[in-house]
Amino acid sequence: MHTITLQEGADLDGFRRAVRRLTAARTAPEEVLWSVGAPSLFGDDALASDADAPVFLPQAVGPLIETVVCHGDPERYALLHRLVWRVLNGERALLDQHADPLVHRLERLDKAVRRDIHKMHAFLRFRALPPTAPGPEGGERYVAWFEPDHHIVEAVAPFFVERFESMVWTILTPKGSLHWDRRRLMTGPPAERPDALAHDRVADDRFAEGWLRYYESTFNPARVNPTAMRAEMPRKYWANMPETAAIPAMVRSAPARVQAMLEAEAAIPRRRMPEKAVAAMARQAPESLADLNRLIQRSEPLVPGATQAVLGEGPEGAAIAIVGEQPGDQEDRDGRPFVGPAGQLLTAALEEAGIDRESLYLTNAVKHFKFVQRGKRRIHQSPTAGEVKHYRWWLMTELGFVRPRLVVALGATAALALSGRPVSVLRERGPMAFDGWNGFVTVHPSYLLRLPGDEDRRRAQAEFVADLRRAAALA
Repeated sequence: MHTITLQEGADLDGFRRAVRRLTAARTAPEEVLWSVGAPSLFGDDALASDADAPVFLPQAVGPLIETVVCHGDPERYALLHRLVWRVLNGERALLDQHADPLVHRLERLDKAVRRDIHKMHAFLRFRALPPTAPGPEGGERYVAWFEPDHHIVEAVAPFFVERFESMVWTILTPKGSLHWDRRRLMTGPPAERPDALAHDRVADDRFAEGWLRYYESTFNPARVNPTAMRAEMPRKYWANMPETAAIPAMVRSAPARVQAMLEAEAAIPRRRMPEKAVAAMARQAPESLADLNRLIQRSEPLVPGATQAVLGEGPEGAAIAIVGEQPGDQEDRDGRPFVGPAGQLLTAALEEAGIDRESLYLTNAVKHFKFVQRGKRRIHQSPTAGEVKHYRWWLMTELGFVRPRLVVALGATAALALSGRPVSVLRERGPMAFDGWNGFVTVHPSYLLRLPGDEDRRRAQAEFVADLRRAAALA
């Protein structure tokens, strides 16, 4: 009997080395005892061989091994060795035999690990550490606690690095830990839940507040199903998720909210038909920008909300036209584009880039403010692709009267309206050919306002200013 001892957790490299040497020695699964952790009293004689030749397996076997080694089942390595042995000894299509007991069991382990990874992606929440614990270069630091069922910490690391690349963060779990400092990923030992992450100590955390507001805004009272909610979001994760504090109240208020929605629906006497409205306006063929603006002012909003249309502003014949997403709360009240917080940031960036705001033409892809009412606050809602399409005739006609040499799209909605296709701003920022216009894509100033750390915001704002300078040079 040969004994193989692997490290705690998901020791994929150790398993691969062992399998190569066992295969070279033609050692059958029945002759191997797999253990994890402390070395066996009988030694590790199977690894004494110098043979380390590669093992050629069907393409589907490799990903299955990578996933199953993350499972907590102590028999996982023995099961995988049996799979490799059978595949190499005449059963190359073994994984197609889903009724085979070995394949069935491995598929269940694989599914459990993938489900655990999905839960960690979906239910992990970062908390902002207090200012007394700054990150590198004075930036903010974030920490999260999660309790996975399996050894998935290293498997999920690429997801969190990609999604939160600009943050300094630490993820603590009983299975291991991760730390990212914006440049390097480090793994660490298992951890215990810090007292600072207790559920009753994060009431003043703006990250927690943000998650709570987001969850409230997406909650549909007409589709409340507590049983399905518990199945999709098991209670074991609730203590780490700030938005769950709002669930009981939202469930209790759901019937009243549904009734209010039904009454509001009954109060609307007619259906809005944006396509017909746009077609009717197009037939009027405005002869000037002033004619177009009168049409916009007289029309009803094609998105819910809004008190007035917010028209473009700036000289006809401007070298650069800047197109944003839609008016915000302050723009809707004042009737002017880019006067709210994002507009003020844009003005400061233009000044830093040496560009006179008064020389530009400023407008939005959608001319009305779309929002939902939350108490006294009007919460911005992004327009749908269909709503952007409804407003596109206005935007293109408007630019036809202004005749800019370059059109700058601020954010994905503006880029969609101008190009007619979805655009990934962070990947495609820079010069772009729009529908009939020389274009340039960059981020919307509101993106800078949403960045969590001061250092991240300063870096992104410098890149935004550089984009504006580059666009001015192109114009």
